Amino acid sequence: MKKQGVLHNELAQVIAQAGHEDLIVIGDAGLPIPKGVKCIDLALAEGIPSFIDTLRIILSELKVQEAIIDIEMNQVSPHIQDQLNHVIQGQFALRAIPHKELQELAKNAKVIVRTGEFTPYSNIILVAGVMF
Repeated sequence: MKKQGVLHNELAQVIAQAGHEDLIVIGDAGLPIPKGVKCIDLALAEGIPSFIDTLRIILSELKVQEAIIDIEMNQVSPHIQDQLNHVIQGQFALRAIPHKELQELAKNAKVIVRTGEFTPYSNIILVAGVMF
């Protein structure tokens, strides 16, 4: 049995199989899941697991070259934006686009990880990088 890192079997497999420029979305509980995109639903209850906790754990194992967030996050949920900035600490480029565009881009994702986050616009698209 694995004892640290991502313990969720499906999520660990997705991370291990991620190739360069694959898109992995971490979304709040309200993010629509496009038809045909795999969803790993972690939501247990309001706030469990949180967007930030889920992001932190995934980033501990996934090499990311850039990330895309909702431009609305900074206006509507600035505390999430602050926490996000603290977690990524400039490890990769962070780009903001309108929520509708993020939803369109999510249609190309390898997977959407649904959290229990109830804070609006707590969504991020992680673009997988390479280790060299």
